Order: sequence, then C-alpha cells, then structure tokens
Amino acid sequence: MNSKLILTLDGEIIDEYPLETETFSIGRKHTNDVQLNDLTMSGHHALISRIQSSQTFIEDLGSTNGTLVNGNHVKKMALKHGDIIQMGHHQFTFLNEGGAQYEPTMFIKAELDETQMVLPEWESREESIKGQPLAGLRTLNGPLARAVMELRKPFSTIGFQGHKMALISRGLDNYTISPVAATKSRRSSAHALLNGEELGPAAVTLRSEDIISISGFEVEFYFIH
Repeated sequence: MNSKLILTLDGEIIDEYPLETETFSIGRKHTNDVQLNDLTMSGHHALISRIQSSQTFIEDLGSTNGTLVNGNHVKKMALKHGDIIQMGHHQFTFLNEGGAQYEPTMFIKAELDETQMVLPEWESREESIKGQPLAGLRTLNGPLARAVMELRKPFSTIGFQGHKMALISRGLDNYTISPVAATKSRRSSAHALLNGEELGPAAVTLRSEDIISISGFEVEFYFIH
C-alpha cells in the first residue's frame, strides 16, 4: 500500500512526499531526504521507515525538541492514516492509499491581503497588537485534523482550491471575519460559513468555539491567551 507525507506550515500546504523507499529522513541538514530550514529542528531529526510495505514507523533520532504524533512525544511508533507529526514549526500528515481521499481543498495563510484595503499604518498596527489576546484556528476534520494555526498577523485568509474566500482581521481587542469578493472562476457552491450560516457583507466578531467551514472542511476559532 502506497503512502505519503503532506507537509504543512502554519496551516498552509507546502509539499507532499511519496514514501517510496524503505527509509525517509527529515531534518535541518542537506543530507536528509527532506531538508527544512527550521532552527527548532535538529540536523537529523526523525526517520520514517517501512517494513515490507505493510507498516510504516516514525522514529525520533534524539532531536533536541522532540517529535510529536497527534500532540504526544514519541521515540518510535507505527503510523496510521491521518496521523499528524509535529517537528519544530512544521507538521506532516501521514496518508495511506485506501484511506480517506485527500484533497487540499482549504488553505489558511497569514498575509497582507491585497484584495482588501491596504492600511497605511500596517507596520504600526502589527506592533500595536503585540501583547493583545492571541487566537488560533484548529482543524476539526479531514486529513489535517488536529493541526493548529496561530493567528498572529493582522490579516489571515482562508481559501478553497487556490481562491481566497474569507479574511480574518486581528484588532486591538477582537478578531473579525468577512468574506472576500467572489471571482468568476470560483464555483458558486463554495461559500465560507460561520456556525452554519453564510457570511454576509459586513465583518463579524469571532467568538471562542465559532466554527468556520468551507466545502465541508471545518476549523474552530479559539483564544490561546
């Protein structure tokens, strides 16, 4: 059974790697099969190994900050479809053929959104929100379930198949969500929903445990501190 790893950073899909060899190494040094420029990772951080193509294991190679699977530190364990592997700031999702069909239908990205009004005080606003309540999004379903993203930037966008659909804005005392204008290339059935209701034209203040969904993919808004 073929398997692969989906690499994500801050909720955004970066790449995918088919596991076609018996071993697959991950770390900061260029001698790894996957080299990641992440100072929180060790030079040789972890090793993926396959036994007769029937079972796949992950092993931490004595890394400084450890390897987590579904939020738990591990030394070595067998992987199952949908497991979330955390190494430093990066996350890998382990997928097996025959498991749930994987489609990167949704992305979450922190950025200055060019489709919205550009605030001239961008840098000063980013500085002013430091120390204010910090929130995040955590996925509730699909192959990226349990993955989290902190909403540190003044703006974060949520999208479907490459199209931006909603904008989350971080203010001095709250977060708001508003729709991004539709494009002709986007299918009309794809809408961002907040707690099951389609977003209206006005920005809405987000509250803890609010559910944002796009085409069946769901994330929960929550306050970290």
